[in-house]
Amino acid sequence: MALDPTVDPERRSTRPLAQAGLQSERLLWPTKGKGVFEQEVENLEDALGLTTLEKAVAWAQARSMWPATFGLACCAIEMMSIVSSRYDIARFGMEKFSSSPRQADLLIVSGRVAHKMAAPLRQVYDQMLEPKWVIAMGACASSGGMFNNYTILQGVDKVVPVDIHVPGCPPRPEALMDGILRLHEKVLAGVPPAYQIRGVAS
Repeated sequence: MALDPTVDPERRSTRPLAQAGLQSERLLWPTKGKGVFEQEVENLEDALGLTTLEKAVAWAQARSMWPATFGLACCAIEMMSIVSSRYDIARFGMEKFSSSPRQADLLIVSGRVAHKMAAPLRQVYDQMLEPKWVIAMGACASSGGMFNNYTILQGVDKVVPVDIHVPGCPPRPEALMDGILRLHEKVLAGVPPAYQIRGVAS
């Protein structure tokens, strides 16, 4: 397609499509601003958030986890502190600590677990909603801690699949909140819960 000879060469646009001979006002008028339609499309793109269904579900799960109350020892005092105004776990949609496992999807095991408590711990876990996650809070829940004897379970991962281990004896509330944020990152990244990864009974 030849260039229009009636257009002054000094006013002709240097855009590739215009040089190819396309006779469009948008192409031949290089100083022309964006049209009304283009402005509306840009405003619409700023107002909309485009995502996939999987990412939207993961975002909703990470922002609405309901922990179950399962405090066993001194770590439970630190766990209770995260709902106070100083730490404010409600910022992450987790202000509802449920007393019923049927209304919870996050089990925070805080403290040492005796062998007598292993069966109740598993029963609470089995009654929780799916998908469900487990945080082992403190050295005792993670590995038995200083109680290396016949009465204490040497790690709750022998009974329930653990997603996040929070170290410390006892860990500070900041450490627990950091573990919760790491769990949120796993959920948002699409990492399945530990019971699905390990292939254990849900």
